[in-house]
Amino acid sequence: MTAQPQPAFTVISGEQVSATLAGREKVVLDVVRETYLTHERGLTVNPPSYFLRFEDRPANRIIALPASVAGEQAVDGIKWISSVPANIERGIPRASAVVILNDPTTGYPYACLEASIISAARTAASAALGAQVLGASRPRARRLGIVGGGLIARYVHHYLQAAGGAYDEIGIHDLSAEHAGAFADYLRGASDGATVTVHDTAEDLVRASDLVVLATVAPEPYLLDPQAFSHHPVVLNVSLRDLGTEVIRSAVNVVDDVEHCLKANTSVHLMEQELGHRDFLAGTLAQVIEGEVQIPADRTVVLSPFGLGVLDLALARYIHDELGSSGALEPVPGFFHEMSRTAR
Repeated sequence: MTAQPQPAFTVISGEQVSATLAGREKVVLDVVRETYLTHERGLTVNPPSYFLRFEDRPANRIIALPASVAGEQAVDGIKWISSVPANIERGIPRASAVVILNDPTTGYPYACLEASIISAARTAASAALGAQVLGASRPRARRLGIVGGGLIARYVHHYLQAAGGAYDEIGIHDLSAEHAGAFADYLRGASDGATVTVHDTAEDLVRASDLVVLATVAPEPYLLDPQAFSHHPVVLNVSLRDLGTEVIRSAVNVVDDVEHCLKANTSVHLMEQELGHRDFLAGTLAQVIEGEVQIPADRTVVLSPFGLGVLDLALARYIHDELGSSGALEPVPGFFHEMSRTAR
């Protein structure tokens, strides 16, 4: 029997992840785009996410997202991401995460990556890709509105700019005046001279925006009036539960994956429960990219991206390979210890 190379295991820090992705936003957009197309072609495995919840801590959760991507950049693995809203009051981000990558041939895990940055980057790139694709038949969006002033909102803004977005006006609304003010200050320094306005209500922000980003932790809909969307913006429903069913009913609805989005009481899931069918969905983002679904310019368009584990794995694989090609990977010595089936 031919001896196999000793498996190696590497830990990749958030600092390394951030440095690898810096300045490569268009590469990340390409990775996300190609992974969506691979998923649409049935070359991935993306089971339902598993939610670990706690009776004594009902606001908290940890989510497992197992997945597999086939092809030249094949990878198996899992993202393990926690959400603790009280962390915001502690002065640290709400979410923390790791990704484990497994070798498709041996099954051995070969890397653990800090993944809150990966998760934020793939979420933002997904939204920015959606803005590009769904806004292609419309005049350039000049008025950007962002509901939510956290890390995901910051990443989405950054990736929108990297994807070519240039805005004359940017609106921000957050339930916390402090967070809204801090995010507005950030946007003034990062938006190439755009006028930045803090709006008192989310509805006022929607009415003043051509492109709307919903990046909150809202557990249920609060934007209920379809008349607020009568100017037909593109809506990136990143947080999934902000829109009432009447808004969904009046819009052209695009998702990243039908089965994943229509669960857990997302806005589109509530619409399915109300109607008893899925005919209100126009299709998936990949179908729009492939030209199989046409997006009208005279209706509100809502993208609801559930966030697929295959995106995390594909981006994590890219980061791992980039660090490997630069010689920056340092395997943990002796991580796999019992490697003989017969030795005593």
